[in-house]
Amino acid sequence: MTAELIDGIALSRTLRLDVAARAANLKAHGITPGLAVILVGENPASQVYVRNKVKACADAGLHSVLEQYPADLSEAELLKRIKFLNSDPAIHGILVQLPLPAHIDAQKVIEAIAPLKDVDGFHIASAGALMTGNSAFLPCTPYGCMKMLESIGYDLRGKHAVVIGRSNIVGKPMALLLLQKNATVTVCHSATANLKAMTLQADVIVAAVGKRNVLTADMVKPGAVVLDVGMNRTPDGKLCGDVDFDGIKEVASFITPVPGGVGPMTITMLLVNTLEAAERSAAP
Repeated sequence: MTAELIDGIALSRTLRLDVAARAANLKAHGITPGLAVILVGENPASQVYVRNKVKACADAGLHSVLEQYPADLSEAELLKRIKFLNSDPAIHGILVQLPLPAHIDAQKVIEAIAPLKDVDGFHIASAGALMTGNSAFLPCTPYGCMKMLESIGYDLRGKHAVVIGRSNIVGKPMALLLLQKNATVTVCHSATANLKAMTLQADVIVAAVGKRNVLTADMVKPGAVVLDVGMNRTPDGKLCGDVDFDGIKEVASFITPVPGGVGPMTITMLLVNTLEAAERSAAP
């Protein structure tokens, strides 16, 4: 068996065409969906991420504003800027690129964003809505993973899903989204006693810990679906995920590549959330 690839680039292209069409419809009614992206400091990876987000907005017909500040920007100044953007009717979504410098409380910054503009889905109001099954903005990476499963027609009802990682950004919301689709979910983490015993039971595995080769072929049962959220580097500098792709592709039925898998979907779902924020603001 050789696994079929779930092509995040191709799926993103389709979804972004829909975003562009819906954005054009809003523009015809005098509303241009707007996203503000805030970058504090000069983290090279963060600079790449925000450039990609701004470009994706432009390509889809969304308005974006990139605000870059030095690493010594005070927490108070950042909170003041967010307060201003909260009241700006031309901005429908606000994204503060993480990580922030150590002197800034990231959670305080996230909570300062108006829930109606929380297109990253990190606000406590968004997390609470997800927990209770209500409508809110979903965190972009888990949202993208669910779209990838949907794209292959995968029915999660009654399936056993294992999520490796328990972060607020991916692991926890991923588990909740899988539960909403009636999967039985196990969340594994650094204190899990026997990770292999858990993953060998899984029909679906989502690896999201930021550690290369945390999942190997001997840990995957034949026919499982593997979603690789990780973003790491090999010793020779090549981009790779959390899973042993070459080994697992000979065991799994479907697998996401790195790069070209979950990564493009994360940015795409940010566009979807920003568009939906604009549509909600336009609703009577």
